[in-house]
Amino acid sequence: MKLGISSYSLYQAMQAGEMTILDVIEWVAEIGGEHVEIVPLGFNLGESPELIAQIREQAAKVGIDISNYAIGANFVQDSEQAYEDEIQRVIGEVDIAHALGVKLMRHDVASRPDTSIVNFNRDLDQLAHACRTIANYAKSYDITTSLENHGYYVQASDRVQAVVHAVGRSNYKTTLDVGNFVCVDEDPITAVKKNIGIASMVHIKDFYIRPEDRNPGDGWFRSAGGRYLRGAIAGQGDLDLWEILRIVKHSGYDGYLSIEYEGMEDCLKGTKIAFDNVKRIWSEV
Repeated sequence: MKLGISSYSLYQAMQAGEMTILDVIEWVAEIGGEHVEIVPLGFNLGESPELIAQIREQAAKVGIDISNYAIGANFVQDSEQAYEDEIQRVIGEVDIAHALGVKLMRHDVASRPDTSIVNFNRDLDQLAHACRTIANYAKSYDITTSLENHGYYVQASDRVQAVVHAVGRSNYKTTLDVGNFVCVDEDPITAVKKNIGIASMVHIKDFYIRPEDRNPGDGWFRSAGGRYLRGAIAGQGDLDLWEILRIVKHSGYDGYLSIEYEGMEDCLKGTKIAFDNVKRIWSEV
């Protein structure tokens, strides 16, 4: 197991102009991180290809891995041409992942305002075809692509499993975010047990959870069922991270663990505390 940080955790600082992605990589190494996950928010590697080499050089310089490349995508489109264009765009992102030197890449699958199971069942073949096409291309680079449980539409553990099994490729798995299941009101302990066996990457996240009839004010969002949620420092929220990490550890998973912090506290402070907490909890479970 290697514990590190998703660059998304420090997006607050990058957005404010206080850090660049190269600064993030250096900071991750300074706090003891063993890898960095590249999420291109605030920068575009397609438009700035010179940054790819700079990221690789910086990671090599400070002695950490680049674990994963994570991008957005949506294969629910208004036309066949738009659908095919989106597939080709993501295939282009696989080339960027290869240039970064990673063997893992997460791309989103779909979002819809109406997240009903009726729509999901209708869309499944189309989603699977897109992901299979991309996975087939990624295979030539020995890259494993994945779908993360987020975005409401394909977030519940059974829906994630349905896509992974419909794609049917050994290099297509799930980036398992241990916290995101609460966004669709699923028990994360049960969901992690169900999906850890198909995980290529694990994100560690925590949430505060409040009942739907107790509005806590600004900074909160709603789960699919109406509960109030807010990002928390890992180990300080309402998720049982001790049990969740015990499940991950004893499943035999031996890949990357990535802190994904999205709380209201200062991102550097919140991410560092989360990192230290997860490192300590992992040693205890």
